[in-house]
Amino acid sequence: MDGERLYNLGKETKKEEHVRSMETIMAKKKTHYVDNEKFFNEIVEYKKKCKIAEKEGKEKPILSEYIGKCIFLIAENLAHKPRFMNYSFVDEMKSDAIENCFMYFDNFDSDKYNNPFAYFTQIIYYAFHRRINKEERNRYVMYKKFQESVLETNDVGFMCDGDGNNLITPTVYDNINDFIGKFEKREVEKKEKRKLAKKALEKFIGDDEDESESRESV
Repeated sequence: MDGERLYNLGKETKKEEHVRSMETIMAKKKTHYVDNEKFFNEIVEYKKKCKIAEKEGKEKPILSEYIGKCIFLIAENLAHKPRFMNYSFVDEMKSDAIENCFMYFDNFDSDKYNNPFAYFTQIIYYAFHRRINKEERNRYVMYKKFQESVLETNDVGFMCDGDGNNLITPTVYDNINDFIGKFEKREVEKKEKRKLAKKALEKFIGDDEDESESRESV
């Protein structure tokens, strides 16, 4: 076999290997931890059973194991995202989210929508943020009380050991103050946003009323 033919054969082999590699990658991308189509079909079947049970005067059937598993997997996967995974109360976040999914399960209209994965992901996402906001507010209250009762009064004697060494380092004090400052800043920003939203709504209602009056006077 001459050098040119050998070279071309090598190129073809590499090309085939590249194609197989890309096919493998695409196959992996298509494989999802929740089969959305099967998830949707399971919900449709469950809703059919609920309608039959209602007509027959029976209790609503329990959700299938597969539906429960899908909801659990969505919550578990989202909890492992970088923005959520480092919270110490991540288990409480998942618990809240799963509870919310069951609470709002019947609101999923399978006649209008066919993407339960997106629907429950949104519920879980907002449940996570509600828990984060709740925990941070509790933390703020605790830190604020500590700041007011200890830091500002300079009554730190009980925070020392028998030799007079501080049990809480200056870095911890700084972190507490930093957290309080950031939390209060966010609260002010939220308050301003609510004010702007309220003004925008009032302006919209006012403009709409003016337009209605104009049409009536014509």
